[in-house]
Amino acid sequence: MAQGLCLFDGDDRLVVCNRRFAAMFGRPVVGSVAAALSSGADIAPLFAPPDPARSGPQDGGTHELDDGRVIQVSRQVIPGEGWVATFDDITERRRSQERLAHMARHDALTGLPNRLMLREHLEAARAQARQGRRFAVFCLDLDGFKGVNDALGQAAGDELLCLVARRLRAVARDIDFVARLGGDEFALVQAEVDGPEAVTGLAERLAEILRAPFTLRGEVVGLGASIGVALAEDPDPGADVLLCHADAALHQARAAGRGLWRLFQPEMEAGIRQRRQLETELRSALAAEQFEVFYQPLVEARTLALAGFEALVRWRHPGRGLVPPGEFIPLLEETGLIGPLGSWVLARACADAAGWPAHLRLAVNLSPVQVLNARLVQEVAQALAGAGLAPQRLELEITETVLLQDNEVTLGVLRRLHELGVRISMDDFGTGYSSLSYLRRFPFDKIKVDQSFVHTLPRDRGGIPIIRAVTGLGRALGMRVLAEGVETVEQMEILREEGCDELQGFLFGRPAPLCEAAEVIARDLAGERPGAAGQCPVPAPAPGATARGILRSIR
Repeated sequence: MAQGLCLFDGDDRLVVCNRRFAAMFGRPVVGSVAAALSSGADIAPLFAPPDPARSGPQDGGTHELDDGRVIQVSRQVIPGEGWVATFDDITERRRSQERLAHMARHDALTGLPNRLMLREHLEAARAQARQGRRFAVFCLDLDGFKGVNDALGQAAGDELLCLVARRLRAVARDIDFVARLGGDEFALVQAEVDGPEAVTGLAERLAEILRAPFTLRGEVVGLGASIGVALAEDPDPGADVLLCHADAALHQARAAGRGLWRLFQPEMEAGIRQRRQLETELRSALAAEQFEVFYQPLVEARTLALAGFEALVRWRHPGRGLVPPGEFIPLLEETGLIGPLGSWVLARACADAAGWPAHLRLAVNLSPVQVLNARLVQEVAQALAGAGLAPQRLELEITETVLLQDNEVTLGVLRRLHELGVRISMDDFGTGYSSLSYLRRFPFDKIKVDQSFVHTLPRDRGGIPIIRAVTGLGRALGMRVLAEGVETVEQMEILREEGCDELQGFLFGRPAPLCEAAEVIARDLAGERPGAAGQCPVPAPAPGATARGILRSIR
């Protein structure tokens, strides 16, 4: 038998025991009373006799002994002869159940409670709040974690998450509750909140401890966190609503610039609804092909001749008209929809550019999602082949954010794109902290000076030395330099004087549909230069004229 067994006579004297029982409790002296079997007081309850008035098996309960073992007892009366008991050591079974229960409600990596246990805790906190003990919910999202995880590896990322969990536990009180929601998202429930000042104080401490550098495998890593806070108020909003409120405040904190915290305000609920509606509409817009590609001119700085166009996606909403990119691009990146849309933009723009004069180039932006897509190089090759566009006419623009996603993998993808003959540009140059190191490691074809350095010209003369330094760097490395955001003739003249190779901005043309790009090409071929004195507009195309027809007529 797997269980220990004892047979007692009518006087509760032990008559028989099996070897399993002896192994569990030591070999008893047959004939002694049950109590004498006990080597300690904790075993005595196992040998209580059954109810003589009942027939059939009787549950003798589960008993945890001093040595940690858990014994399950079953007893049964033997009419006229005594009773029998079986003893089952369920210690391992109990521990396995406890481990499974713990795993179901805790994060395996950090050991913190998970989302399920957080909801249970919130329900208990709500019951206490009804008795006047208020609480607050904090949702935290680590800033820059993905870049660290991709650069140093997943193992290092896991180690960093454990360090974050340790800091959160250190700042929380015993009555507070810390949980990991998944990925780089954490939550904290602050108990017994006296007022908004207590919430503010904790939010500041959390932001401060997560801004402090981490030492990870011999390297100093900077992180930080965006924090959203919801204070439980009357009437009781419910656990799910509180979490939604904290998440809405978190989105506000991220939108304000990262590393910040925001307390939920009622007006944020409108933002939550709008965001959900916008996400639904974006998915429908992809299926309904509501997106269009607009083109903004790029000109040669020295001659002001047209050099090409940058392709920019626009959403023509059936009810709202053209939606500003700043409203939908960040949401596309968060939801991953930027991947399929980016592939479509690339193919559409290549097909459109194939109809332009052969000397004009096409610039297309790549998102971090696209660059980390294993099929990117294949998609670019297919877009070029499908359109019949020469690879050297295509420029792919990336930001430093793309390079931070996965240093080595990204640089490998860029090298393979270079091998196709495609040009690579670094966009928004000067706004990151490690651009120079990337210029050294990868031979970019072009550097785009961020418009923030151009908009302040000429009143802020401090921008001129920066532009001069970038153009000098470009010449030294054999990279062309483009300045974007040019809006005035004075800005244009300064940039030309400082040695920029190309210019882009409203002075030369706003992003416009393909048919208007054809007009720009026609004016350029006629010798009219945008931004130059004395230019005269070209008449609009005849009604019904297509962009391809216009382009055929001017080539």
